Amino acid sequence: MALLCTQRLRVKIADTLACEDLNLQIEAGQNWAILGMNGCGKTTLLHTLAGLRPADRGDISLQQRPLHRLSRREIAQKLAVLLQHQEDHFPATVLETVLIGRHPHIPPWQWESESDKQLALDALQQLGLQDFAERSVLTLSGGERQRVAVATLLVQQTPLRLLDEPVNHLDIHHQQQVMQILSSNEPQQASVFVLHDINLAQRYCNHALLMFGNGETLQGRCEEVLNEENLSRLYQHPLQAVKHNQQRWFLPG
Repeated sequence: MALLCTQRLRVKIADTLACEDLNLQIEAGQNWAILGMNGCGKTTLLHTLAGLRPADRGDISLQQRPLHRLSRREIAQKLAVLLQHQEDHFPATVLETVLIGRHPHIPPWQWESESDKQLALDALQQLGLQDFAERSVLTLSGGERQRVAVATLLVQQTPLRLLDEPVNHLDIHHQQQVMQILSSNEPQQASVFVLHDINLAQRYCNHALLMFGNGETLQGRCEEVLNEENLSRLYQHPLQAVKHNQQRWFLPG
């Protein structure tokens, strides 16, 4: 089932044309990586797909409904976004922060239920943050705060997840942990990752969208589009594929 579709999508920011006539279909069970050089418009495209900014041209549909006709609450019940940077202005606890992910599903004027709280505690446990529930988010390191943001996204329980650099601030262990969790979709779910690490992309994603920064894009299954020729052109630097233990890794030449 298609969770999100674009038709002839044009996205531009300042002098950068992120995509031109992009026809994209994200289906349940897929993990997409969006790759490209700094400043090519990856984050801008992700924000456009989430309805956080308008497209310059074209259509976006979310579960076969035009995105612009949905309320923010309806969108938040179907689509969760992990932003690149987290900002905290009030000294909320970690548990209170994670429970924000349940708000799209709670009727007006009602508090979080015990089942909501259990979902939040389970997400913290999954990310190794079970002892942080009563900590203030203002006391967390960058990596700890990023994992709290991932937990918040998990409890939102949406079919589609859009993630802008989800491994920001994370060490190698937590990069692998977070990517494993986020790429392990339920059958009705899909995830879209903006990434800088090609090897994380090919390990945890099955589809990729390459953005060349001039409106040109290339998309397909990872084994088809992630190769030396395409990636060297994408990053304007020679890359070579190395095989080890039946896996392929890309290294700068």
